[in-house]
Amino acid sequence: MRRIIFWLASTATVLVLLFSYHTSLGLSTATATAAAYSGSVAGSTTTPPGTPSGSSSAGTSGSGSGSAKGTTTTGNVVYTRYGPVQVQVVTSSGSITSVRVLQYPSSDPRSQQINAEALPVLVQETLDAQSASIDMVSGATYTSDGYLRSIQSALDKAGA
Repeated sequence: MRRIIFWLASTATVLVLLFSYHTSLGLSTATATAAAYSGSVAGSTTTPPGTPSGSSSAGTSGSGSGSAKGTTTTGNVVYTRYGPVQVQVVTSSGSITSVRVLQYPSSDPRSQQINAEALPVLVQETLDAQSASIDMVSGATYTSDGYLRSIQSALDKAGA
């Protein structure tokens, strides 16, 4: 009799915990998180800003402008399973001063949630390491791989 009561109480507790667990942040929270990252994560676009309309951005890069702030270089578009990833990097005197994600997978709420958490980590790791030799973000393997390949192509083009 005691075992049955204990089993029923345990089962009820597990069910209450299971149904009260929230599995996603929701679309608005993920989007707000991405937007709050000081503009480093731009929206997913088909072509990067400054690309003439009608031209393809796949595999292209502009050396960008060489201003007092540094040289802006755009990496190749890397097509992942969930969408394209493209990164733009600003270098000055051989060091990375800023990183901007021009394209990233955002076709569904889950991708938006994952990337809202992963992209700020990847950008910060790049700025800290001053190279593309950074760890991937767990749970964002495809985005991390695309990010690393795009940032490496941008750094190769910049000569950094």
